[in-house]
Amino acid sequence: MIQKITYFICLLFFSTNLTAQKVGLVLSGGGAAGFAHIGVIKALEENGIPIDYISGTSAGSLVGAMYASGMTPDEMIAYIQSEEFIKMSAGQLVTDKKFLLQRQTDDASMIEIPFSLDSILSKSLPTNLIRPYSLDFEMFKNLGVTGANYDKDFDRLFVPFRCVASDIAAKKSVVFSKGNLNEAVRASITYPFYMNPIRVDGKLLFDGGLYNNFPSNVMYYEFHPDFIIGSTVTDNAPPPTEDNLISQITNMLMNHSDFSIPCESSIILKPQTGINTFNFEQVQLAILAGYEETLKNIGQIREAIQRRVSSNELSKRREVFKKKIIPVKISEVSSANPKRYSFITKSLLSPREKEPVSMKKLEKRFFRLTEMEHLAYLYPTVSLKEDSTYLLNVKIKEAKKFKFEVGGHFSSRPVNVGYIALNYYHINHNAWHVKAESYFGKFYTSVRVALDFQPPMKYPIIFTPYFIMNRWDYYRSSTTFFENIQPSFLIQNEIFGGLKIKSPIGNKAVMELDVRGLENKDSYYLNGVFTKNDTADYTKFTGISTHFLIEKNTLNRKQFATEGSLIRLSARYITGWELTRPGSTSSSNYQQIEKGHHWINIRARYSTFFVSKKHFHLGVDALGVLNSQSLFSNYKASILAMTAFSPIPDMETFFLPEYRSPQYVGAGLNMIITPLKNVDLRFDGYYFQPFKTIIQNEDGTFNYSKLFKGERYILSGSIIYHSPVGPARLTLNYFHRSAQPLIFQFSFGYILFNERSIR
Repeated sequence: MIQKITYFICLLFFSTNLTAQKVGLVLSGGGAAGFAHIGVIKALEENGIPIDYISGTSAGSLVGAMYASGMTPDEMIAYIQSEEFIKMSAGQLVTDKKFLLQRQTDDASMIEIPFSLDSILSKSLPTNLIRPYSLDFEMFKNLGVTGANYDKDFDRLFVPFRCVASDIAAKKSVVFSKGNLNEAVRASITYPFYMNPIRVDGKLLFDGGLYNNFPSNVMYYEFHPDFIIGSTVTDNAPPPTEDNLISQITNMLMNHSDFSIPCESSIILKPQTGINTFNFEQVQLAILAGYEETLKNIGQIREAIQRRVSSNELSKRREVFKKKIIPVKISEVSSANPKRYSFITKSLLSPREKEPVSMKKLEKRFFRLTEMEHLAYLYPTVSLKEDSTYLLNVKIKEAKKFKFEVGGHFSSRPVNVGYIALNYYHINHNAWHVKAESYFGKFYTSVRVALDFQPPMKYPIIFTPYFIMNRWDYYRSSTTFFENIQPSFLIQNEIFGGLKIKSPIGNKAVMELDVRGLENKDSYYLNGVFTKNDTADYTKFTGISTHFLIEKNTLNRKQFATEGSLIRLSARYITGWELTRPGSTSSSNYQQIEKGHHWINIRARYSTFFVSKKHFHLGVDALGVLNSQSLFSNYKASILAMTAFSPIPDMETFFLPEYRSPQYVGAGLNMIITPLKNVDLRFDGYYFQPFKTIIQNEDGTFNYSKLFKGERYILSGSIIYHSPVGPARLTLNYFHRSAQPLIFQFSFGYILFNERSIR
């Protein structure tokens, strides 16, 4: 009986004046394949087929909302195929939006485990793979602002629009006809476990496709169109099987949707895209499939729909629609708990600012905040005020208060180092981050404790008091994993602490002032003839260092980068006092030497990849040092205090006196071939030219060499697999004119350490 009534209503609408036919377009979900709907819309527009209403779910809601906001099919295609959108869909930020100031100091961490003390297990498990900040802000900018200008009424958009999300608590669909347009679409596209869910009106909402993946019923009962065109790129999941966990979870999460249309005056298009849910790099194939599927059925559509809309008419309507959208000027910022999160609101809009904030400034400030580890997400919506400025509302969710990190470097050489760290994050009127970290191993041991303090300011500044202890124990020769060399011939201990003040230069660069007090203690032998019963020579240097740094860094990895660039300029002034005591093997006739030193160290480094293709990368790396340091009491103490040339990571694990000099330049080429995803064949070659070196004479005395003597080169070849937790590699290094020039090793992890005191 119900079917007969429905059929009668359809016939009644269809038999009315055909020139007044209203056409509804229903768009299914389907992830990346869902962008086939853009091709459908493009083909319909080119053939003059009107689109009077749109309903969509998941990807269909995003496409429908873009069209309902006045975008043309060509604008949608250009946007969806852009590199920026592809990165957004993967939860990545484009380089211009990354904020170097909030980037943590590179360390050997490989696994990060955020947790909460109130429920370590249940509240610490990750709920999403990506943080879609870029996508959220783009939808705010393109959809939210448009909706706010039309009273947040979806019937007043360029095309009346409905979208569907899923309320998993009530186990039912939620249909949006009003409210924040960007928020409604964001709820509709929230694929479980891929991106974090958001609350709308107190309800935690997920992807609309869970309960209704083809909202034809929403179209029919909300708008009562004369003719319905459906576009679907998906179907119900097949029944679960005993040995397929994914199929079991999918069937538990999703209800079977009705992919029919409750009206005979309709047609369903089924583009065959050939791409999977998350293959956003191939969306052009989906768009083409939607376009071709529509053209294949255009005759039947034209026959059923007599009314036509010209491109000129559409252009005029769009122009009128877009003219009513007022440019964004933010004059007020609010949140659910403004006192609790005053740092956020003040960082977006300072109380001292006399003029409203433009969209360009807001975007920069928003993404600077999203780079903070304190926040799990920051979601913006907007309302138009009576004075034609806007009220920005931000939904804030803090990240877990604690984060545990573990990692290190594990090698076939005896330079294995473990790494652990514990972080604490707190944000209220100010932002706080406390980090305690430790490296442990025979070769290297270190402890670092630091506090980052950031007040809310228009121009951000981070104050960091810190304390570091380092111990380096260099082995006499390169051995295999389990061999134990006794005794070690060089031990360095460093204790230092101080204060850093860091501020941004735009988004990609920072400047830093660092003042520290330090004490370096070195134990060593002046020659290679010693036993475990001998007493080593000893040098202690106590002093103060002032360091100024400017750095611009867009490299894509913290080690073994393949794209981006690095510019680093620094100047350091050191003043202090040396105390040296000879050991039992020393030929010196003095008991102790004490003398003062003060010097300036200026460093410059430039590294860039000027070729960065999918399978091939080519870069250059250059470094120069000017150092006015005076000589210490003996050859070894002087060498240890000198700046080392270490362009490849493995050189940090050797003591190579031939690559230490007070003044030098070095340059090299970095060539990377990427035959497979996450697999690199890397070749590095460097030339080292010291202006002068320290040489030891046969009688034990030492002095500077002649100018431009001691040039050397370095070659390195590696096969690297960039695993989800860190790089695994096989490496062959060649150090020209060294005692052991060829070194082969297997490594897993990062060769990264806490910073040195002054060396």
